Amino acid sequence: MELEYDLLVVSAADAGDDDPLFRAGTAAFEAGDTAAQAAALKSHATAVLGYVSDRFSVSSRGAACRPTQVGDATIGEREGVPYADLLLDWTCPERADEHVVRSGLFPDGEGYVKGTKTIVTYEIDGRSGSAVLDAANPSFSTAQAWYERFGEFFLLGAEHLLTGIDHILFLLALIAGSRRLREIVLAATSFTLAHSVTFMLAALGLVEVPGAIVEPIIALSIAVVAGWHLWGIWRRGEHATDLETAGRGHFSLDRAGWIRLGVVFCFGLVHGLGFAGALGIDEAWSWTLLWSLLVFNIGIEVVQLTIIAIIFPLLFVLRRRAPKAGLWATGAVSAGVSIMGLIWFVQRISGS
Repeated sequence: MELEYDLLVVSAADAGDDDPLFRAGTAAFEAGDTAAQAAALKSHATAVLGYVSDRFSVSSRGAACRPTQVGDATIGEREGVPYADLLLDWTCPERADEHVVRSGLFPDGEGYVKGTKTIVTYEIDGRSGSAVLDAANPSFSTAQAWYERFGEFFLLGAEHLLTGIDHILFLLALIAGSRRLREIVLAATSFTLAHSVTFMLAALGLVEVPGAIVEPIIALSIAVVAGWHLWGIWRRGEHATDLETAGRGHFSLDRAGWIRLGVVFCFGLVHGLGFAGALGIDEAWSWTLLWSLLVFNIGIEVVQLTIIAIIFPLLFVLRRRAPKAGLWATGAVSAGVSIMGLIWFVQRISGS
């Protein structure tokens, strides 16, 4: 199990009324001392294991399996944040084809975090798969149907985009700066292909880029894509939405369109790393996990396409019926998005 270190320390100390764990664990966290962090977990292994085993369980045919900690907890890192790595061995009363896994780790009632999700990948007695557990769906059976597993990851992907304001702003910047349907279609496709590649590679542990690099670039990408349209308005005024050349095909682009498409593709590669970092999976290659990640990505794309299908037609009609109003509207949106992207960039560079 991989659990965020400082959250585990606070929650376990609170649940077990273990003030020494809180003091030692918090001091080690603030000092950034991984050896001291591991030592704090080792010295208070009973409290830590008690907290985890009370809230994460495995059962077989209705009978609880008994967890035993194997070795001492070690300290890893995700996106610059220390994580406690615990190896637990559950012994079940009898062998069975089906197991039920339940998680109530870090509930909202503790008041430290909200909306915790636990991602489980498993391979037990010939059954393998992935599942997402949260307060609404706290348990799953290893005998669950494939569509139940994938449905969970689809909803997780959709929810991630809807709650990820930075990715939504990037999408709004793409929509505002697209002059024709062909541009938003190609831009969205380019972005999808790019972030799908890096998302899959990063989530499967084949590519690793620190969050300290990824997150500022994502913020900068928002400002650049939005600023691109503002620059076009400043340079060409009322003709900012005109194509420089008509092109021969329905999906043809002028020179500015192709350059913008390339920029979007490059930034899409970085956004894929951000999606993977947010999901928190860093596992070796697995076909089961691969399909779950694909479904997660489909959830992202469905929401993305829905937003485009709602906003772009409205913008297109506004531009046709009131060109100046359309230009002012897209300019205002782009300006707001660009400013927000720059603020996030500075905050993420400075670590604030």
